[in-house]
Amino acid sequence: MCLGIEGRRSERGRDADAEGPRMREAVRNAVSRLPEPLAPVVEAELERAVAERWAERIWSRDASLWAADPGVQALIADRLGWLDAPELFRARLAELDAFAASVRSEGFTRAVVCGMGGSSLAPEVIARSLGRGAQGMILHVLDSTDPAAVAAVTEDIGDERTLFIIGTKSGTTTETLSFLAHFWSLKEAAHSEHGEEPGHHFVAVVDPGKASAIPHSDTFRKVFDHPADVGGRYSALTYVGLVPAVLLDQDVARLLEDGDAMAQRCRTDGPDNPGIELGVTIGALARAGRDKLTFVIEPSLASFGAWAEQLIAESTGKHGVGIVPIDGEPLGEPTVYGQDRVFVRIGHGGAVDWWADTDRSLDRLAGSHPVIDLRLADDEGLGSEFFRWEFATAVGGAVLGIDPFDEPNVTESKDNTKRVLGEYRETGALPVEEPLSQEGPITLYGDSALRLTARRDRLEGELARHLERARATGYVSIQAYIRATPARDEALNEIRRVIRDRTARATTLGYGPRFLHSTGQLHKGGPRTGCFIQLVAEHPVDLPIPGQQESFGTLIDAQALGDFVSLESHELPVLRIHLSDDPDEGLAALVPAFGRAL
Repeated sequence: MCLGIEGRRSERGRDADAEGPRMREAVRNAVSRLPEPLAPVVEAELERAVAERWAERIWSRDASLWAADPGVQALIADRLGWLDAPELFRARLAELDAFAASVRSEGFTRAVVCGMGGSSLAPEVIARSLGRGAQGMILHVLDSTDPAAVAAVTEDIGDERTLFIIGTKSGTTTETLSFLAHFWSLKEAAHSEHGEEPGHHFVAVVDPGKASAIPHSDTFRKVFDHPADVGGRYSALTYVGLVPAVLLDQDVARLLEDGDAMAQRCRTDGPDNPGIELGVTIGALARAGRDKLTFVIEPSLASFGAWAEQLIAESTGKHGVGIVPIDGEPLGEPTVYGQDRVFVRIGHGGAVDWWADTDRSLDRLAGSHPVIDLRLADDEGLGSEFFRWEFATAVGGAVLGIDPFDEPNVTESKDNTKRVLGEYRETGALPVEEPLSQEGPITLYGDSALRLTARRDRLEGELARHLERARATGYVSIQAYIRATPARDEALNEIRRVIRDRTARATTLGYGPRFLHSTGQLHKGGPRTGCFIQLVAEHPVDLPIPGQQESFGTLIDAQALGDFVSLESHELPVLRIHLSDDPDEGLAALVPAFGRAL
């Protein structure tokens, strides 16, 4: 049920009756291929959105669209600053340009974004989709506490002059402050040798008044006050995305102009509002059981999927409902999908061969699955898509009857991680369960249900036993607490393909602990249909966290254990797979094991 105005028709609502044909045309434009039984579902919801003036109410900050409780409404009203971000930050272009010019003039050649979730995903999209301009710096995004990932970035920057962007809205994000401690220690050592103050290499993006929680921030070269009324996942067109963009020497003015142009198009209460069309469509289809929103994205924009995945999962996945975004899963034949899919293609059409290939694939799927085509016009850039999806996600929340701006389950895994680390600090060791199975480099550990029924079977038998618990309309989530590499991406995507092709279940892939700040909310708060596979490994080369008892290796292991406990507490099926001290060797053995198991 959607909370808001019910049981009455405004003058605008009566006018909307005459717009029925135009609304149906808008639905056909938004969902170019929609199985007939689902068309009336979307059309009826679009009619309601127009009749109840959803666009007008969003822009007037009418939080009753999402909640009836006055207290919740007040909280929501304080989270809508993203609506004005394109216009607000166009007034700050001179500040951003001056900042970038001063950094370049001092010989800085690299920048490292240290952040999690919204603080890292938008910069990654901008860097991978737009690249570097003529004077752009090399940009690294660090959002993994795996010591191998931290060491790799440290090695890449070497002795080059590097600027560190500490992104944390609260000023207290554990991972981000751990990265700060590591790099500060390195710059402090360099200071004693070369005489340059460490703080000169650091800037922060943080909510107003929260910088005092960040060690050494009073010595940073700059602190950017992030708008307090913009949540992290809605922050792409704020300092979060724009500071990295200007260091890349990208056209930040164009990025904001595109965002503002889409914002203007999203103001109308007619059926041709791009944000209303998309949000109503994905929300209505999810309510009808089509809750697996599967992205098909042009290669040049591929990283956009991970950003949209966080936005949708964290915004809609709560109170037992939600849209499950499926990013990075390769297209298959119609027979490998269940009746819970929606496919959305995003691109400019520049990759002609890719577009032709996906045309053929989507044509085969369109007879039984909804297909949304978002072929961007020449004047629609990345800024447009950031804003379109932010607006659509807010609208989708209204369709589902939830508050898309809170994250009630996110702290669970953080609290469990703190408890695990507390035990480590007392005993010097992390808790260890008896394994279900051990074969070659792979060791399996199960949740309480698997442990109570343990057969101590061979590896493939235990894998099969776990996957048998996946619900018919559920999804299988692979959570890899290891450093991401192209070879590991390939191996994990092969596991996804095998699971999908042989079970017809949707699959997701997230690297830990990044996904805890992204899809983690959906896992615990959304539909209880997930079946989870954790991948962990030893850390032959570990790194200390300066000022802390634990190392980076201990921290990521504690985060995996903390989330395992959280999933188990929700009675969700979860299997932990230890890949030994060589994740690549472990994955090489695991891929064929899944093939045998299924």
